[in-house]
Amino acid sequence: MKQISSATPLDLPSRAKTLSVLETLAIGTAGGLLFVVAHLPGGLISGAMLAVGIAAMAGRPLSVPPILTQSILVVLGISLGSVVSRQLIQHVSAYPVTIALLALATFCSTFGSSYYLQRVHGWDRTSAFLAGSPGALSQITILAVERGADLPAIAVAQTLRVIALTAALPLLLALGGLAPATAPALTMTTASPLELAGLVAAALALSMLLRLVKFPASWMFGAMIASAVLHAMGLIEGGLPPWVRNVALVGIGALMGSRFARMKMKTLLSHLNAAVGSFAIAIAVSAVFVAAIVLTTQVHFADILVAFAPGAMDAMLALALTLHIDPVFVGAHHLARFVFVTIATPGIVHLFGRPQDDVDD
Repeated sequence: MKQISSATPLDLPSRAKTLSVLETLAIGTAGGLLFVVAHLPGGLISGAMLAVGIAAMAGRPLSVPPILTQSILVVLGISLGSVVSRQLIQHVSAYPVTIALLALATFCSTFGSSYYLQRVHGWDRTSAFLAGSPGALSQITILAVERGADLPAIAVAQTLRVIALTAALPLLLALGGLAPATAPALTMTTASPLELAGLVAAALALSMLLRLVKFPASWMFGAMIASAVLHAMGLIEGGLPPWVRNVALVGIGALMGSRFARMKMKTLLSHLNAAVGSFAIAIAVSAVFVAAIVLTTQVHFADILVAFAPGAMDAMLALALTLHIDPVFVGAHHLARFVFVTIATPGIVHLFGRPQDDVDD
């Protein structure tokens, strides 16, 4: 009897989790298709993200499990790598200059956003710095816990920035006529079953290797590098079936939208003004640097815009894929930002985010 009663509770959460994941994917698919039918750029990602986000805020227990998240990132990485070998590499000579400017832009936007949060909304310095720091969300969360910062407030600011950028960038590029409706790189043929098996095996192997050495965004970058090398060497012709790539785009959108499932409406509303103001400061600072690069280099405006957008690395790379933007340029810059934030943020918090913030302020 004891064995039966102890086994029963274990089955219920498993079934509930399965239903939660299925509901998340169903809502995300409906939202993505709705945006595609409406001919909105980046529709699969943006539609899925907004639909899942709204449902999550309405109280639905939506989620995307780690194994599915990793699968989505691998598929996106393979697709990005297939594009790389056909389209690139261009503008490589501009990378050192633009990456250096990106580091400076990240520094300025972080301090600008944190200053705004402290002076206008009365946040303590540690929470303000962590909320204003773009990217590297897992490291930001760990630091927030270690330093006793306001984790819910930081989560609202970080999540809102990613959601807003993912939804707004495609529309901005479309309105400016900068997001092409089609791209030769995405009309590639589907690889043979044997080639697909080799492509997936290589992508998984390199992803797991990079994960072992703690490389950032290892699942996506490992798959992207493996795919790019195999295509560049001529060992594989074609890529994944288009429907597989589309499913992954819906999946990444649903993943971002599901972040709201862990956020109470009261928490969101209480920090909404601060998050919007902080986001506006970050965008204004980034816009200055984007304008400077546009005026002084030959790099495409759309590439710079997505590369400098202070959003999550996986989301911005997914947008690069669906908007037909140079994934190497975008990936290199978001990887550089991740490294910069990971290295610099702990030192900044240590120097400026002292426990006596509340007393000083």
